[in-house]
Amino acid sequence: MSSPLHNVGAWTLRRAQIGPDHLAVVDAERSLDYRALHERTGRCAALLAAHGVGVGDRVALLLGNRTAYLELVLAAARIGAIAVPLNARLTAPELRGLLADCTPTLLVHEHALDALARDAAAGLARAPERLACPDRYEAELAARAPHEAILPVTPDHPMILMYTSGTTGEPKGALLPHRKTLYNSLNAELFFGLRREDRVLVALPLFHSFGLSILSLPALYAGAAVFLEPRFDAARTWQRVASERITFLGAVPTQLAALLAELEQRGSAPPPPGLRFLFGAGAAVPVEQIRAFEARGVILKQGFGQTETSTLCCLDASDAIRKAGSVGRPVFHAELRVVTQATIDGPVEHWCDAAIGEPGEIAVRGPITMLGYWNKPDATAATLRGDWLRTGDIATRDDEGFLTLVGRARDMYISGGENVYPAEVEAAYAQHPAVREIAIVGVPDARWGEVGRAFVVPRDGCSLDGEALRAWGAQRLARFKLPRDFVATCAAQAPRSRTRPRATRTSRPSTTSMPVPGSGTAAVPSASTVAKRLPVPWLVSSKSKSRSNAPADLVDVLVRPLKKSAWLKNSTASERSVNTCSRSAFVPLRTRNASSSNPAPSRSTDAKVT
Repeated sequence: MSSPLHNVGAWTLRRAQIGPDHLAVVDAERSLDYRALHERTGRCAALLAAHGVGVGDRVALLLGNRTAYLELVLAAARIGAIAVPLNARLTAPELRGLLADCTPTLLVHEHALDALARDAAAGLARAPERLACPDRYEAELAARAPHEAILPVTPDHPMILMYTSGTTGEPKGALLPHRKTLYNSLNAELFFGLRREDRVLVALPLFHSFGLSILSLPALYAGAAVFLEPRFDAARTWQRVASERITFLGAVPTQLAALLAELEQRGSAPPPPGLRFLFGAGAAVPVEQIRAFEARGVILKQGFGQTETSTLCCLDASDAIRKAGSVGRPVFHAELRVVTQATIDGPVEHWCDAAIGEPGEIAVRGPITMLGYWNKPDATAATLRGDWLRTGDIATRDDEGFLTLVGRARDMYISGGENVYPAEVEAAYAQHPAVREIAIVGVPDARWGEVGRAFVVPRDGCSLDGEALRAWGAQRLARFKLPRDFVATCAAQAPRSRTRPRATRTSRPSTTSMPVPGSGTAAVPSASTVAKRLPVPWLVSSKSKSRSNAPADLVDVLVRPLKKSAWLKNSTASERSVNTCSRSAFVPLRTRNASSSNPAPSRSTDAKVT
């Protein structure tokens, strides 16, 4: 049944009625109470309608953390439109693929990203109208009378379209309804103990689920104050926590490490007294880090989720040590199952729950699940099985109901809180004229959690250079997707299965050693030549030009054939040839000492989240 009460856009009205003078949102340019937030959201709704945005239309957002972001999300909800957050770290070709998929009526972008927005929209059959923020946005906002009406919607009316990269290399848009935002906010209120007096610092980008759906919108639902940071900096974060009397903030593992390092540098200085807790998500926090925070008086809560559901499990601070490594127990408004891997691919009625301690795939049902993937009926059918959503995460459950992640059914790794799907990166690099085959794996990294390592089979007669490969990839992929290292190998090492064209990541090639080619400008042996010898990859770093005579560690090596993405199949020849290097331009492979350690986390780093 349709009702304005189901519309998340009505939250500003209710809060303006309950506490109009209570602080709502603060960014680098302005501070809004709930009366002002409601008025500006109404003007924004009128602005959207004036630009032809109606029920079900998409409004793409290419913005940083500013009050306008939340105004646009809530205003779109108010009139029944769909907000589409776009990752500002993506390249123009990547953004163009998303815009072609969601066909927005309007693209609101940072003035500083005007060139990126223009290039992304160029050549689209249905190019959106563009509106720069803050200049044009603020001018039009001031000229509009508030749109007071709130569209009656059903709980399943779509509200947000949030993209997550797909395992096939093609991004998928998770369509999130109003009910998901409501019940996710209720879950957050229960676990966080959210209240009007809270002051929430958001140093995570609003184009990700963590910053928008897990922190900001639940805080506004509770009538709390949201403080938006344009980027993450550990020292500034602690300063803001003290000066603004912040009560809690969220962080991904990379940020937690930087925040702890900053605390350790301060010595015995006590933490700000108003801080109730930190909330970490993206990976289980090591017990040593938990103890280090606690020793400095900082309480750490943890959570686990995904774009399609937001938070699924929470681990309270009281259980953090005794259940270290666990992602916690299911949130209140959701039902979770751990289904045996032997039955998960069959009909739901034949699913069997895994025994205590037995690995199985997490499935979830309840009001926090997505509606499906935009324009992806096959992917939707594979993920939504009846009332259940398959997460693709493999976990065990103990006798107290705590879940521990042990792997992923989906081919993915997480770098600095960003989901990276190897198939997408492989599909891009397959267009390189010197690359015959390429495989990407995630390997441990002290700073980012995991980084990509690419294993490359060069074409006959071609040599490669790590820096050139990264520079080539940077024209097509966001920086966080680029492999950190490149390893030259040969097709003979690729594990094959009779039933699967791509071997699993648990398969490992031989580690029989072969001397790395000598110093100087020795050419890389061709794949056919190397295949006749005892093959072993050698490491190519984009960071260093020093050579090592020791073979790289091959524990995580996997080479497999390429599976091209639909985007690359449909892209034009000119798009694929941008900055393509000729084969003669490549220099021999460079190596890095395999024993070199990763740098320690810095205390100032861009926020990267899922």
